[in-house]
Amino acid sequence: MTSKAKGNYGENTALGFLESKGYRILSTNYKANGGEIDIIAKDGEYIVFVEVKYRRGNAFGDGFDAITPAKVRRIIKTAKVYLHKQNLWEAPCRFDIIEIFGHEQLEIDHVENAFWEQ
Repeated sequence: MTSKAKGNYGENTALGFLESKGYRILSTNYKANGGEIDIIAKDGEYIVFVEVKYRRGNAFGDGFDAITPAKVRRIIKTAKVYLHKQNLWEAPCRFDIIEIFGHEQLEIDHVENAFWEQ
Protein backbone atom coordinates (compact mmCIF):
# COMPACT_ATOMS: atom_id res chain seq x y z
CA MET A 1 0.00 0.00 0.00
CA THR A 2 1.45 3.38 -0.99
CA SER A 3 1.79 6.25 1.48
CA LYS A 4 -1.02 8.10 -0.32
CA ALA A 5 -3.29 5.03 -0.15
CA LYS A 6 -2.52 4.60 3.57
CA GLY A 7 -3.31 8.25 4.18
CA ASN A 8 -6.60 7.98 2.31
CA TYR A 9 -7.53 4.82 4.19
CA GLY A 10 -6.79 6.45 7.53
CA GLU A 11 -8.67 9.64 6.68
CA ASN A 12 -11.71 7.75 5.38
CA THR A 13 -11.76 5.67 8.56
CA ALA A 14 -11.50 8.85 10.66
CA LEU A 15 -14.33 10.48 8.68
CA GLY A 16 -16.64 7.55 9.41
CA PHE A 17 -15.61 7.58 13.06
CA LEU A 18 -16.32 11.31 13.44
CA GLU A 19 -19.65 11.08 11.61
CA SER A 20 -20.70 8.22 13.89
CA LYS A 21 -20.03 10.55 16.84
CA GLY A 22 -22.30 13.22 15.34
CA TYR A 23 -19.66 15.51 13.85
CA ARG A 24 -20.57 17.40 10.68
CA ILE A 25 -17.74 17.34 8.16
CA LEU A 26 -16.96 20.77 6.70
CA SER A 27 -13.84 20.06 4.64
CA THR A 28 -11.20 17.44 3.98
CA ASN A 29 -7.59 17.88 2.91
CA TYR A 30 -7.82 21.66 3.28
CA LYS A 31 -4.64 23.29 1.94
CA ALA A 32 -3.41 26.85 2.41
CA ASN A 33 -0.05 28.59 2.72
CA GLY A 34 1.96 25.37 2.53
CA GLY A 35 -0.05 23.60 5.23
CA GLU A 36 -2.78 20.99 5.19
CA ILE A 37 -5.51 19.99 7.61
CA ASP A 38 -6.82 16.46 7.15
CA ILE A 39 -10.37 17.08 8.39
CA ILE A 40 -12.29 20.16 9.44
CA ALA A 41 -15.53 19.35 11.24
CA LYS A 42 -18.19 20.87 13.44
CA ASP A 43 -18.79 19.37 16.89
CA GLY A 44 -21.58 21.31 18.55
CA GLU A 45 -20.40 24.90 18.60
CA TYR A 46 -16.74 23.99 17.92
CA ILE A 47 -14.86 24.08 14.66
CA VAL A 48 -12.53 21.10 14.99
CA PHE A 49 -9.27 20.81 13.05
CA VAL A 50 -8.29 17.14 12.95
CA GLU A 51 -4.91 15.62 12.20
CA VAL A 52 -5.15 11.93 11.28
CA LYS A 53 -2.31 9.48 11.74
CA TYR A 54 -2.62 5.89 10.54
CA ARG A 55 -0.13 3.16 11.35
CA ARG A 56 -0.40 -0.51 10.44
CA GLY A 57 2.25 -1.40 12.99
CA ASN A 58 4.46 0.25 15.56
CA ALA A 59 7.84 -0.27 13.91
CA PHE A 60 8.17 3.50 13.40
CA GLY A 61 6.53 4.59 16.66
CA ASP A 62 2.96 5.67 17.16
CA GLY A 63 1.17 8.33 15.13
CA PHE A 64 1.51 10.93 17.84
CA ASP A 65 5.30 10.78 17.49
CA ALA A 66 4.95 12.11 13.93
CA ILE A 67 3.33 15.36 15.05
CA THR A 68 6.29 17.63 15.60
CA PRO A 69 6.22 21.21 16.91
CA ALA A 70 6.78 22.38 13.31
CA LYS A 71 3.76 20.33 12.16
CA VAL A 72 1.63 21.87 14.94
CA ARG A 73 2.67 25.38 13.84
CA ARG A 74 1.71 24.60 10.20
CA ILE A 75 -1.68 23.22 11.26
CA ILE A 76 -2.42 26.27 13.40
CA LYS A 77 -1.34 28.64 10.61
CA THR A 78 -3.57 26.80 8.12
CA ALA A 79 -6.49 26.83 10.57
CA LYS A 80 -6.17 30.60 10.89
CA VAL A 81 -6.41 30.94 7.11
CA TYR A 82 -9.53 28.77 7.10
CA LEU A 83 -11.17 30.76 9.90
CA HIS A 84 -10.36 34.02 8.13
CA LYS A 85 -11.65 32.89 4.72
CA GLN A 86 -14.85 31.51 6.26
CA ASN A 87 -15.32 34.59 8.47
CA LEU A 88 -15.38 32.38 11.56
CA TRP A 89 -12.96 34.28 13.79
CA GLU A 90 -15.44 34.31 16.67
CA ALA A 91 -16.18 30.59 16.53
CA PRO A 92 -14.64 28.45 19.27
CA CYS A 93 -12.22 25.94 17.81
CA ARG A 94 -9.97 23.13 18.91
CA PHE A 95 -7.31 20.83 17.50
CA ASP A 96 -7.81 17.06 17.72
CA ILE A 97 -5.69 14.10 16.72
CA ILE A 98 -7.06 10.76 15.60
CA GLU A 99 -4.63 7.88 15.59
CA ILE A 100 -5.68 4.72 13.80
CA PHE A 101 -3.61 1.64 14.45
CA GLY A 102 -3.79 -1.79 12.87
CA HIS A 103 -5.12 -3.22 9.65
CA GLU A 104 -7.88 -5.80 9.99
CA GLN A 105 -8.60 -5.07 13.66
CA LEU A 106 -8.44 -1.29 13.99
CA GLU A 107 -7.90 0.67 17.17
CA ILE A 108 -8.91 4.32 17.09
CA ASP A 109 -7.61 6.81 19.62
CA HIS A 110 -9.28 10.25 19.48
CA VAL A 111 -7.59 12.98 21.50
CA GLU A 112 -9.63 16.17 21.79
CA ASN A 113 -7.76 19.43 22.44
CA ALA A 114 -4.50 17.68 21.63
CA PHE A 115 -2.66 20.96 21.22
CA TRP A 116 -3.31 24.70 21.08
CA GLU A 117 -1.64 27.88 20.03
CA GLN A 118 0.89 29.14 22.54
